[in-house]
This record gives sequence, structure tokens and C-alpha cells, in this order.
Amino acid sequence: MPEETLKQRSRDGVPFGGEATYGWMNSLLRVDLGSGDVKKEVVDRSILEKFLGGRGLAARVLYHELESGVDPLSPENKLIFAAGPVTGTAVPTSGRMSVSTKSPLTKTILDANAGGSWGPELKAAGYDALIIEGAAEKPCLLVIEEDAVDLKDGKSYWGEKVHEATHSLAGYGGGKFRVACVGPAGEKLVLISSIMFDKTGDGGRGGVAARGGVGAVMGSKKLKAVLVSGSKKVETADPESLKFYVAETKKKLDESPITSRALPKFGTNVLMNVINSHGLLPVRNFQEGFSDKADDVSGESVTEKILKKRSACFGCPIGCGRKTATSKASGDGPEYETAFALGPECGVFDLDAVTEANYLCNDYGLDTISTGVTIGCAMELSQRGILKEKVEFGDGEKLKALIPQIANREGMGDDLAEGSKRFAERHRAGQYSMSVKGLELPAYDPRGSQGMGLAYATSNRGGCHLRGYMIGWELLGVPKLIDRFNWPGKADLLSRGQDLYAAMDSLIVCKFLSYNVNQEYLARLLKATTGVEYNQEDIMRTGERVYTLERAFNVREGFDRGDDRLPDRFLKEPLTAGGSSGSTVRLEEMLDSYYAVRGWDSDGVPTRKTLDDLDLGFVKI
Repeated sequence: MPEETLKQRSRDGVPFGGEATYGWMNSLLRVDLGSGDVKKEVVDRSILEKFLGGRGLAARVLYHELESGVDPLSPENKLIFAAGPVTGTAVPTSGRMSVSTKSPLTKTILDANAGGSWGPELKAAGYDALIIEGAAEKPCLLVIEEDAVDLKDGKSYWGEKVHEATHSLAGYGGGKFRVACVGPAGEKLVLISSIMFDKTGDGGRGGVAARGGVGAVMGSKKLKAVLVSGSKKVETADPESLKFYVAETKKKLDESPITSRALPKFGTNVLMNVINSHGLLPVRNFQEGFSDKADDVSGESVTEKILKKRSACFGCPIGCGRKTATSKASGDGPEYETAFALGPECGVFDLDAVTEANYLCNDYGLDTISTGVTIGCAMELSQRGILKEKVEFGDGEKLKALIPQIANREGMGDDLAEGSKRFAERHRAGQYSMSVKGLELPAYDPRGSQGMGLAYATSNRGGCHLRGYMIGWELLGVPKLIDRFNWPGKADLLSRGQDLYAAMDSLIVCKFLSYNVNQEYLARLLKATTGVEYNQEDIMRTGERVYTLERAFNVREGFDRGDDRLPDRFLKEPLTAGGSSGSTVRLEEMLDSYYAVRGWDSDGVPTRKTLDDLDLGFVKI
């Protein structure tokens, strides 16, 4: 390995220097796959305090180090695996980590969040983040054993599906590793491919960085897998206070019926019947919002018919994961978003077919949301006679058959591999792609939730429910119930939710904490971990800083108000049945208010004053 370099400089001249401290390992690992150079960089304390880690730290690196207009699948793009200051500590749900890059699907900045145990292992190896640059000439493996970092030949694993590769690589060279890998979909540069963490199809729960084509970026670099192993401990500033706040946080989770009963018993798919009963379950490519068959693929049906046991990520007391088995196969899931996308979205209500399609996506390395919604788009084009191939709603066998075709870019799968926007536009029917900025929409029809419509439109990574989850306010009553069909005031609530989630993705903790754990508790946990004085206002300010920086990245790439759009279906075509019938999204009315709340101009560009107020003076607008 090349000699370690401890004092590098970022592009803006701010030194990466300082001593290791509480919570943070104060160390980045930078690997250039083209040259083979490996460098260890110590992060400036002020950067960590302002951006925390995870999504925030990665956004700062991407803004500084990527030139505008970089091709996401070129060697110039970067792939960043980043943990947060509480990752690997006793903080509940602290097993998460973030994968960030420029998306090949949307061309926006992208972070894809993943659970499991890989993030804590990266911290145990001594690193807050791994920055991968360049591209190898042939398939390779990156093997990290604390200070020993090596690039190995990965040719023999290239072409293997996820479960087989992960099984083999977990014991690579006689060691014991956590494994992040791509499947055939990532290798073939499928724009809806994912990165899979410790996914063996059995055993403990792994994680998935699914959205936006992160798998294609990893595949473009000829990197089959990243293996990590470590034994270092994350030191905390005030262990006794942290122990107390952890116990209090667990009490909060126990007090919430969602995190103490619903999610442990039925998993995330407990939402299927709830969303359907309110009439905003996307059915047949969002043509409908209700089905009397929804219970057939619900969390209750999963628990009754195919559940084998629960599973949980590192440090998680909730345990929402599902280990399941049909008569033909076994594996993880399906989660709610997966069950919707491979089920009602495609008109499929056969639980075994949905579950087996999910297993296939996991093994080939595909984002289940984008895969299902893209196939749903094809089904509608077929329904309308636009697509020559016969791809019918409700055909579970065809659904399963298309998944390996997409992953291997075979037949029609080659077109579907580009995502629904490009697929629909190729057939001159772009209006039937249910996406925002090219990212396929998740499992909530916005005609039944005005706030989610605004959330989809303004998400920095494209159509997403995890930038600001307005379903909590509008359907679940968390923290309180508000009118889901009303639009005044939604901009302020959403911007606060987006800021909170950006901060949580930088700490990093699971979004489920927010059901009953507010920013005051997060600040206490962060302070006890790092020793830095944080309060709830600091948490929200950090989130706003991260969200605004991401917006500035997208503005530099040419995005503006015209991209904060929803498909016309949601603006012009009311649902005709179910609890949300008659409603459309009042997007334009909400956008002006949203930009004003954010301190952005009428085109959605952050003003100079807003940037300076958030300590983002380096951003050029």
C-alpha cells in the first residue's frame, strides 16, 4: 500500500487536519481505483461539527470535488460511503450509513441510506468515510482491514449474483468481513441498480443503498465489492450521560404504538392496509388509489403466511425486518415500499409472486421501488397499445421474468434498465412515467396527501418519501394529525421535516426514531457522544445547511423551478374511487410558499443571504 498521507487539502483549501476525537474517528480513507493510490486524511474539526457526517459530510465533499456536468458513470465521479458520529455507538438505530454520489438516473446529487452493520464496521476500521475515485481497468475488490488497505483481483466474482458473492467474500482470505457489493445489475450499469450490504439471503439483516443508481456508479468503477473489518471502539465524551439518554430514548420508542407494536409485529408493510383505507395506495401505475385486494399483500398477510422470524439492524430495538419463505424460496422482506411496487403498482396481489420478485431484485441488485414502478409503466403502455410487447397488469410470472432481463440488459429489459422516464420517453409517452427528476415515486399517491406532493416535487434526489415524510402528519397523526387535503401551511411543515431528516441522515440514525424522539433528544445524544455543545436549534440548522447545500449542487447542474414538478396525472386527473377520490395536488400554490420559507428566490435558487446565514459562503450562485 502507498505511504499513508495524513494531511491532505480539500479543493477549497481548508486543511484536513486535527486529532481524533469523541464520536468521530477523524479519518477519511480515499482510494483511487485508477492509480491504486490510497490516502488517509484527517478531517478538520469545524467541518465535522457543521456537517456531522453521513449525508452532510458527503454533500460537502461532492460540492467541492466534482466539477459541474460530470458524467455520473465516468471515472471523474466519486462514490462516498459515510458513517456519522453516533454510528457504532449505543445510540438506538445507529447502524445506518450513507452512500453518496452524482446519480446516473437523475443527474442530481444523491445519497442512498442503508441499514445493517456495514457502517459500524467502517467505524471500527477507523474511518468516518470512504471516498472512491477513478475506475479500475478490470474487476476488483477493495479490502479494508483497519490500516491495511488493498485492491485485489475481483474477476472471479464478476458476474456472480449478490447472495453467492456475499457468502464467498464474507470469509475472504480466511478473514471475517462485512461486505458491500453489486450484483449483475450494477455490473451492467443498470440505472436502477443498488448496492447491497451483507445480503446473503439468510442469517442477520443486511442493508440496501437502493435509490438513484448507486450500483451503476460502483459498477462503472469495476468495483465488485468493498470488504471491511475492524476492531476499534468509538469513544464517547460522556458515557454515563449517553447511557442515560439511550435508556430514555428507548423508553420513548416503547411509548409509541408504531415503534413498540406495529413495526415489530408486522414490519413496515403494516402500512399497506392503512394507506389503502385512505385511498392513496398506488394501483396499476398510479391510475387508482384503492384496491379491495390490498390485504392479500399486507404486513398482516406476510406475518400470517410467510414470516419465519424478525430481524434488526445494528443497535436497533425496533426490529422491523422480516425473514420470510415461500414454497419456492426464502430471503428478506418484502418491506412496504417493495410490496407496493412489485404488487399493487403492477396489479399483482399474489403474495408469493411479490415476495419472490423481491428476492430476485435483492439477488440481482435492483432498487425494488424503481424496478416495480418502471415495470408498472410498461404495463400501462401495453394496456394503452403504445407498447407492442404484451406486459399485462396482474401477471406475476411476467413480473418475475422481467427482473433478470433488466439486470442483464436482455431484450426489453435493456430499455427498462434505463428507468421509467427514459423508457416512456423512448415510446413518446413520457406522461406515463410516475417519477420526479427521473426518480420513480414511492408508495403514496400525492392526490391523497398534499404535503407528500410538495415533498416529492422538492426532493433534492428526485421523487422520494424519505426527504420529508408528510404521511406522518397527514395520515398517522405523528406528531399530530392535520388535514391532508389542505395545502396552506404545508410548506413550513415540510421544510422543517426535510431539515430534520437531513440532520438524522448525517448523524446517522433511522427515520423511525422521529415517530417519538424529537430533535431535543437527538441533540442530547449527539452532545453526550461528541462532547460538542448541541441543542435542538443546532440540529435543525445543520439539517437546513445540508439541504440547502444539496440544492445548490443541483442548481449548479442546471436544475430550477421547472424541475420541481409532478406528473400531470396528479395535477389534472382526480382519483375516482376510495378515500381520496376527487382530489388533485395544488402544487403551484405550495411552491411559492415553500421557496419563501426556504429563503430561495422564485426560481428555487438559494439567495446569497440564505447561504451566508448557513455558513455556506463557499457556494457560488
